[in-house]
Amino acid sequence: ARFIEWFNDTGPDGTRPIKKAAVRSAVAHLYFESIHPFEDGNGRVGRALSEKALSQGLGRPALLSLSRAIEAKRNDYYDALQQAQQANEITPWITWFVAVALEAQAQAEEHINFTLQKTMLFDRFKDQLNERQMQILRRMLEEGPKGFEGGMSAKKYMSMTGTSKATATRDLQDLAEKGILVPTGGGRSTHYRIDLYHDELPE
Repeated sequence: ARFIEWFNDTGPDGTRPIKKAAVRSAVAHLYFESIHPFEDGNGRVGRALSEKALSQGLGRPALLSLSRAIEAKRNDYYDALQQAQQANEITPWITWFVAVALEAQAQAEEHINFTLQKTMLFDRFKDQLNERQMQILRRMLEEGPKGFEGGMSAKKYMSMTGTSKATATRDLQDLAEKGILVPTGGGRSTHYRIDLYHDELPE
């Protein structure tokens, strides 16, 4: 009950508002995790409360995933949390948490930009690519902005589409000419990486 009262009082419309959304988010998480009210799920609820605090402070939904960012730094998270719980000084915790929140925001922006660029790519070339090329691009983009580790080769293309080497090579060269794929190496060792973030694709 005291936590709920504190959370409401420190919100933008509360009696003791904490002006900086990221600071309130960090303190709310620390406060809730220190109380540890449930047998299970405290971490998830604590992160959800942190995102809620951010959204309230920003006046709009916080387009980020604290869970993903914290999970990537799990050991550091537990160390920072434990140190804050054992000390009277929580500034290091707030500093750590805010840095993670900023990283989560950057990751969210990258993901949104990636999704937008991917949509624009398919929209622009949907009538210029064959089904094999579309299949390969979709599969490469499932791996994220950078595509496959090591890029796409004619051998991989043949394996994934069941086509001949000549067709695979022709399809890949066509994608390169359109500016969608960028070749590296030469001859049999040629690999192609996807290029979503070009300034302008050739017409």
